[in-house]
Amino acid sequence: MSSVCRAPFDPAAPGAARDPELRAWVGVQLELAWLPERAVETLREVGDPAALLRRLRPAFRIDAPRVDHALSALAEANARLLPYSCAAYPWRLSQLRDPAPVLSVVGAWSALSAPGVAIVGARAATAYGRAVARRLAADLARAGLVIVSGLAYGIDAAAHEGALEAGGSTIAVQACGADQVYPRRHRDLAARIARQGALVSELPPGAAPRRAHFPLRNRLISGMACALVVVEARERSGSLVTARHALDQGIDVFAVPGPITAPTSIGTNRLLRDGAQPLLGADDLLDALGLDPVRASPCRVAPLAPHLQRIVRALERGPLARDELARALGCTPAVLAPDLLELELEGRVQLDRDGRLRGVP
Repeated sequence: MSSVCRAPFDPAAPGAARDPELRAWVGVQLELAWLPERAVETLREVGDPAALLRRLRPAFRIDAPRVDHALSALAEANARLLPYSCAAYPWRLSQLRDPAPVLSVVGAWSALSAPGVAIVGARAATAYGRAVARRLAADLARAGLVIVSGLAYGIDAAAHEGALEAGGSTIAVQACGADQVYPRRHRDLAARIARQGALVSELPPGAAPRRAHFPLRNRLISGMACALVVVEARERSGSLVTARHALDQGIDVFAVPGPITAPTSIGTNRLLRDGAQPLLGADDLLDALGLDPVRASPCRVAPLAPHLQRIVRALERGPLARDELARALGCTPAVLAPDLLELELEGRVQLDRDGRLRGVP
């Protein structure tokens, strides 16, 4: 391939908007992001983005106002453009049948080439599922693995949070343009991810998070990882689509077992029935990847989040029933339940025989 760049393009750099190669790659993203397999096959044949556009989109004009607008949006989002032919393009993605022709990356683009594990699951996750995803992500991040997920509600968000709280790195793959965050309520989380990892999209600026975009996004989530973990999944779940992508890509799939009566466990239990590996803790996955779960811990252990510290401090005075603890903190037992579950999984809170909660030093 004749057009090879050493590092990602920076649309905000002086003179970048006049770079003909950058403008051609923006054109490719605008016109061909939804045809990744055909675009990359043709690119391998013709060798550069301008020739690719001439072959597949002869009516497109690279100097069109759309390119200027896209470049401005990318620059404002502080995104780098990482084309398929770039030397920094992640090797694992380059091996896919349908790699993204162009990636937009906000944050550390080098994180895309680091060893990673994808953690996905239900949006309407249970408190238990969120706590498990958070703990798994934290343990795996402490072992030096990048956590890859999709920034969605539920399991995805919990996985990102766990990695961040452990001081590790995490990647969020979006189903919209790099100039947006979906869901919008995760803007603060997305900003933290960009500081400690990367936000990634193959779609052009302005692309909305439409239903058809999510299966495209899912193949990149699994394609960036050494293994895929499904924590909770309903009978018809996007996480199962990601698992199918992983199997097609030759990536090991792990699933967290759940109650056979729980709707959020139907998908994961069926994955186990069909041959996925059961995951009971981070050690299972680290062992499968050939990593030492005891010695592999280069990331710092983060302190408890402030809202969890309040609970621990309240229990330092002595054991309390759930209702008593909720009153002391000025909330309801239902609001308190997910945080208590997380603290129990972390080994910071225990349940006495009389049903009262006590802190564990």
